Amino acid sequence: MNWICRVVITVSIVMGTSIGFSQVDEGELGAWYMYFFNTTFKESPWGVQGDLQLRNWNIGGDLEQLLLRSGVTYSPKNAKIKFTLGYGDITTGSFGSDRTTVHESRIYQEALFPVTIGRRFHMNHRIRYEQRFVDNQDFRTRYRYNLFLNIALTSQKIKKNTLYLALYNEIFINGQRNIGNGNTVQVFDRNRFYVALGYAILDNLKIQAGLMNQTTNGWKKNQLQLSLHHKI
Repeated sequence: MNWICRVVITVSIVMGTSIGFSQVDEGELGAWYMYFFNTTFKESPWGVQGDLQLRNWNIGGDLEQLLLRSGVTYSPKNAKIKFTLGYGDITTGSFGSDRTTVHESRIYQEALFPVTIGRRFHMNHRIRYEQRFVDNQDFRTRYRYNLFLNIALTSQKIKKNTLYLALYNEIFINGQRNIGNGNTVQVFDRNRFYVALGYAILDNLKIQAGLMNQTTNGWKKNQLQLSLHHKI
């Protein structure tokens, strides 16, 4: 009988997960509105960076996520790398009329190192490790790798009045499969591919508008992204 119960529970979980995924309308365009900031403390190697993001399953009104994140940065002298220790507060909503939300507290560490190819190609590698505390789940970790590429179009550097092309691809890998209460996740969490046009309003202020395609194990969806990037 025990094994029969286990089979029933497993099938129920799988069916429940499938139903949850099927409710996401993959054909509906979502929208993410984002503000990124960073600053350094005068001439010291220390600084602060962060972002505020309102993510919607549709253009507006159907909350996917509200993300508030910030961290302390350290850039060693004579080394083209930046380290960050940060914290994020995330509220995740359900697709459609269901207004249920899930809260997550997240600690993260990351390393960001730039590479310039020629004069117009500006690349960044970002490696991030996350420790996640999600409502009604066991402690979780996740690994992320993002490759950014900005290509200056109207000048050799991305400075005031420069139009540029922005691309990135980020892959997410779960550190654990068992997340508590008999639930599991895949090792592969998701992938995000993004392409946009950017414009430097000032040397320290840029705006981007583009499209991001996000692929998970259960669904694939396009998201409009509007973002403001501010170096204070």
